Amino acid sequence: MKRLPLKEALSRAKPFDFAGLYVEKVQEAVDLEAIRASGLRLGVDPLGGASLAVWERLAEAYGLNLEVVNRAIDPTFRFMPPDHDGKIRMDCSSPYAMAGLLALKDRYDLAIGNDPDADRHGIVTPRGLMNPNHYLAAALHHLFTTRAWPGAKAGKTAVTSALLDRVAGELGREVYETPVGFKYFVEGLLQGWLGFGGEESAGASFLRQDGRPFSTDKDGILLGLLAAEIMARRGQAPDELYETLVERLGRPHYARKDLPVTPEAKARLSELTLEAVGQEVAGEPILRVLTRAPGNGEPLGGLKVVTENAWFAVRPSGTEDIVKVYAESFRGEEHLKAVLEAAMALVARLLA
Repeated sequence: MKRLPLKEALSRAKPFDFAGLYVEKVQEAVDLEAIRASGLRLGVDPLGGASLAVWERLAEAYGLNLEVVNRAIDPTFRFMPPDHDGKIRMDCSSPYAMAGLLALKDRYDLAIGNDPDADRHGIVTPRGLMNPNHYLAAALHHLFTTRAWPGAKAGKTAVTSALLDRVAGELGREVYETPVGFKYFVEGLLQGWLGFGGEESAGASFLRQDGRPFSTDKDGILLGLLAAEIMARRGQAPDELYETLVERLGRPHYARKDLPVTPEAKARLSELTLEAVGQEVAGEPILRVLTRAPGNGEPLGGLKVVTENAWFAVRPSGTEDIVKVYAESFRGEEHLKAVLEAAMALVARLLA
């Protein structure tokens, strides 16, 4: 690699306005004119990060009624309230991290938070902070009922709510289910056969309105603007749209537990087999046991068990000595508790 002194490199450099290009092109993916015409009062908290300049320029360029409530850019994040365990996390899907914006929610029709690198979204309505899975279901429904995108699939990771499967099924769209990792959506978004890709940790992206690719990584600004489009075009907040969906398709109850494990135990859990699972979970026959994602056939790095009205997944973390246990039920909180207990019992058996 050719090297240059910094001073010389800077003298040769040509400035490129990345933020300006984004501001110019995002109107091809989201109906910004509808948002402007609606006059929606929008509040935005960049959580001390990189989206600040982009939101300010979006408001100016498109005449949006938008206020950035926190203009601090601070890599120490000392303005942040602690999360549930006392640690500082820039998690815009956490009510603890979003406490500042939640305190201001009554001033706005819709408020939007981003994490510092702006790849995740937090959606706040007058009723509070939306669960990321709930918003993804509403976003998926809105996109596939307002964009043509012929033949485009709906992408989700294996631990994202099964409500997205039900929404896609109702709309006649094929689901493309992958392991955890947004990288698995890139090819489909780039080639246009994947209309939307979303993961339970509040990361998502989608195509331009004409079906061409827009962003092929998680885009928290884009998903925040989409929430405003939903309100502008439907006259209802995203959480109200979610309620209409669950009335028809069933209400999901979702939980996740993180269990500390030794590196040796984590290695054993990463080699889970079909034989480790019984015949039923929480009173329902097991329909599928997956160690590979049905969408692209890639290893899940764990195991997912599916019944008619529930599922659970066990996945060792790739970065920490913990095992992540996910569960969801469409039969209520008590059934969810039973599903989660079955998943925890499986982990306990394998570690015994």
